This record gives sequence, structure tokens and C-alpha cells, in this order.
Amino acid sequence: MTRQIVLLSILAFSSIAAAQDRPLKAMPADLEDSNGNYAPIPDTTEVETIVSVQIYLDEHNHGPGHIDGRLGEFGKKAASVYNQIHRIPVGNWYQLIDSAKKAIPDPYTTYTIKKEDLNFVTPTFPTEPEEQAKTKYCGYLSLAEFVSERYHTSKNFLEFLNQGTIRTNRLKAGDTVAVPNVTPWKIEEWPKHKHYEKEDAKSARTVAVDIAARVAIFFDENNRAFASFPITPGRPKFIQFGEFKITKMISTPEFRWDKSMLESGKRSDEYCTIPIGPNSPVGIFWASTSRNGIGLHGTSTPHNIGRTESAGCIRFANWDAVRLPNLVRPGARLVIRGDGT
Repeated sequence: MTRQIVLLSILAFSSIAAAQDRPLKAMPADLEDSNGNYAPIPDTTEVETIVSVQIYLDEHNHGPGHIDGRLGEFGKKAASVYNQIHRIPVGNWYQLIDSAKKAIPDPYTTYTIKKEDLNFVTPTFPTEPEEQAKTKYCGYLSLAEFVSERYHTSKNFLEFLNQGTIRTNRLKAGDTVAVPNVTPWKIEEWPKHKHYEKEDAKSARTVAVDIAARVAIFFDENNRAFASFPITPGRPKFIQFGEFKITKMISTPEFRWDKSMLESGKRSDEYCTIPIGPNSPVGIFWASTSRNGIGLHGTSTPHNIGRTESAGCIRFANWDAVRLPNLVRPGARLVIRGDGT
């Protein structure tokens, strides 16, 4: 089974359903097409149209990756899962496009940088873990990085949107920046060291992670798929396929950096503790699992989600990771799959 098709094996889940207490409901076979096989969006499609589609998918909890006006691999997968859940026939891009245009008539808005935003910037943040451990906060390297993560985009796309008006590496308080018109993630409102407790409905849900497809699909308490996000999986030598449980969830985690653990999976006494912040290796959220040493967490490099391997955990962009407590809670099932078998 190719990577293009493997995503929908999550939705079918027929190979493991018999072993589950709550088998996941299968999707109709004629909708099982992870990459869409859609009639291609015409080459003349405006960037604004693609941005609207990306925002629409993002607002409906189907993460397209960072918003950049190009519907790449993860945008297509997000669109495919969205269409399948909503029973939209394979090959139909245009219903999604029309819905996006109606819901997002203005794909861009503006943001004026505040003096308080500088509280989350650490321009001299070091790259080595031992040096990071000596800092008080793992802040953004620049205001451009702050703004791009706030609006689920990249510094490159900010440059594109603001051609001739700003240089993202020279932003300052008072500057007004054009940004995607997506609901922003406001780091100033993100709680510090909050523990999320069990909730009956959310604790009865499932996160299904497909390592090959590099996508996590969320199923509600009635086993209906309702959300999906791109992920970075762990290195093959650390991956253990099967079923686990989410055990704990906390915002703004500190990170125990242990070279031995990261390289061999074995803890050592030689480690350092990296402080909280968006540029922590685990980002701004951590969910422990019943698989020792493996968690679901944020990242300091959202542009690499789905394109690199983590040390062993399941990594989300910070703007997606912050949604996890609203989607699942401790007690929820975590299923990790590989090649669809």
C-alpha cells in the first residue's frame, strides 16, 4: 500500500477492528482515496483561493500544514479527509472551494505588533541544549516568527504578503502586517503549567496516527472521524505500533533533554532541563502516553512538520497542538499504525 493510499486505512481500520473494544467505523470503500485523485485545481487558480481553502480546512480542524497559498501534500490530505467525512464524492474539489469562498470572503487581514509581543521573543536564544537550559524562556527568535506562528503561516509567506512594505527580520512594535485571516493562536492567552483532566466524552475518543501518511485522525466517542492534522513521527527504531492510552496532558512543559534517551531510548543521569516556551523542543504542549517515553507534543520548527523525524514522539505544529485538549483528554485511545497492514 502506497503512502498516498495509506491514510484512508486509518479510516477503514478493518485489520484491527476485531481486536478493539470500540472498533472504529469503516468509511465506504468508494471514498477511500487519501490523495484525492481530484480533478486538479486549474493553474490559473489565484493564491487567494488556495489561502481561503487552507483557512477553511484549518478552521474545521483539518490542518493543511502552514498556510502559504499552495495546496501541497498535507493540504490535499486534509481536503480528502474533510470530503470523506462530509460524504463529498471523490474528484470534487469545487464544493470545498465554493464553501471556502463563502466562509472566507476576505482571506487576508492585518495585525499590528504590540510592545507586549516582545515578551515572547528571545533573539539571542542559543541552539545547543546545554545552553538553552541556562535560559529562562524558549522564546521566538524574532517578531516575524512570532507573527507567522500566530497566524499559522511561514516567514516566507509573510514576506510574500507584504512585498515592498516590510522586511520580516526588521519588524518592530507598531508595524502593521498583512496575515492570513485565520483564527490566531494567542500565546499570551495560553495557560501556564495547566493539567488537563479526564472528561467523559473526550476521554472516550481516539487519536489514530498513521506513521507512513504522517497524519493523525481524531475519532469522537461514537467512532466518527472529525479532525485531522499533519504530524512528524518518531524514528523507526523507536516506533512501537499498536494501541496505547493518553495518560496526562499539560501546557507549557519543561523538557528533559537526555542525549542517551534521544539516541538509544535509554535514560541516563546526564541530562539538562530546558525551560518552557514556543521554541522548546516539545513546544507549548505535552501529552504523555502509556508507551514510556512517547508523547504527543508541539514543536519549535512547524515548517518541518511531516518532513523530518522526531526522536520518538508524535509532533504537531504548536497551533495544532493547542487544540488537543479540546479534542481528546487523558484516557483517550492512541492507535499507532505503520504501512496499513
